[in-house]
Amino acid sequence: MESLIVDKLLQNIKERPTLVHCITNYVTANDVANVILAIGASPIMAEDIHEVEEITEHCTSLVLNMGTLNKNKLEAMILAGKRANVLGHPVILDPVGAGASKFRREAVQRLLKEVKFSVIRGNVSEIKTVCEGTGTALGVDVSQVDATDEKNIDDLIHIGRKLSKETNAVIVVTGAVDLVVNKDKAVVIYNGTPEMARITGTGCMMDGILGSFAGANQEYVFEAAVTSVITMGVSGEYA
Repeated sequence: MESLIVDKLLQNIKERPTLVHCITNYVTANDVANVILAIGASPIMAEDIHEVEEITEHCTSLVLNMGTLNKNKLEAMILAGKRANVLGHPVILDPVGAGASKFRREAVQRLLKEVKFSVIRGNVSEIKTVCEGTGTALGVDVSQVDATDEKNIDDLIHIGRKLSKETNAVIVVTGAVDLVVNKDKAVVIYNGTPEMARITGTGCMMDGILGSFAGANQEYVFEAAVTSVITMGVSGEYA
């Protein structure tokens, strides 16, 4: 993707009021808020069912992260997601640990049924679980069996394309090699560094960047997703 497009998408974050509503993981909420601020947008994190719809009305995008999921948070996610859909705001889903428990598997299916997502981002295990119910991770990290490498990129593109067709969302698969896929296009991204896997929350931070770029560039969600992944990877390399 041309650097001029990337520059324009980033400029839009700074020039357009971009407020990202995050119902996210309390383990990494501070990091997510700071990365949103660093990219030039503003975060707000509200998850009480009595206010999530009202908060969502003031925002440009919504990020739903299942990292520390519970019954009340799930209900809040659905309320906020439906409101964002009515308003036409991009909604990003991170199905953290989607295969780790029956509750999470059922929660993902309910979210997909009741909320229309613009972007679904996860590691390989999570995306495979959401798409096919076959991801092998038992926790929130990718299984070594599912790790992305040169040998399985074509298979992962096929899975991402299948999920995109089913959900009409852009699918972002992050790992040693990152993929951004929709029904028609696939971009393979090689930025980043292995050290990023040694800290908690890089995926959650990626969600915040996705919410920022998508919220400021609602007419270019695929390009916004690609730019988000590149931005996170290059930032990791610099760090």
